[in-house]
Amino acid sequence: MSTPVIILVNPQLGENIGACARAMLNCHLTELRLVKPRDGWPSESALANASGAVGVIENAKLYETTQEAIADLEFVYATSARQFTMNKPIDNLEQAAERLVAETTKTGIMFGPERTGLHADDVALATRLLTIPLNPDFSSLNIAQAVLLVAYSWHRNMGIEQPLAAPSVERMRKPATQEQFEGLMQHLVSELEVADFFTSEDKRPSMVRNLRSAFARMEPTEQDSQTLRGVVKALALGRRNPKK
Repeated sequence: MSTPVIILVNPQLGENIGACARAMLNCHLTELRLVKPRDGWPSESALANASGAVGVIENAKLYETTQEAIADLEFVYATSARQFTMNKPIDNLEQAAERLVAETTKTGIMFGPERTGLHADDVALATRLLTIPLNPDFSSLNIAQAVLLVAYSWHRNMGIEQPLAAPSVERMRKPATQEQFEGLMQHLVSELEVADFFTSEDKRPSMVRNLRSAFARMEPTEQDSQTLRGVVKALALGRRNPKK
């Protein structure tokens, strides 16, 4: 298994290169290679648009030709929405992601210029062609969008784990104990009694059961229980000490 290199062939705008770097780092990709950027290199606009992915931009490697940029790679995808007459194996996004994850060799993914996409000569250098099935009447993507789609598909197939929540959020998701739930209900019922909510003593047991069932369906967390008790307390204090 190896981490794919992203190769941008003749990219036109520094802004798009920066956006590509940002998309790469979102998905744990860090190696960027550039083949003759139209507006030269280094690029202030690329740095500005990379946001926190400045390291990807600063470590990007510059090449004169596509052949030089992929010389050390053993497996290369060429991305394109166009049909080529050459006999080149074609994978869709999902197939490509699975193949890249399974590869143990040095891999790369080539993206062409924003206006034209990869030239046939560049595609001919690749091992396989990668296509993203989209609206056949409008399949053109911004280069950064294409990089993000491909990078995310690889990232997802890699199964890279992300923290689901900070510890404080995990505590908020912890279910309330029966003791905490019972404390909430007793607090609520006692305040409802003070407010003369239970107008019929005969109906009081069923009304309490209905309230208990309604709150139980919420499956309250510890945080929910504390918050709701705070609400009941605030309402009770407001009733006893009304503002003039």
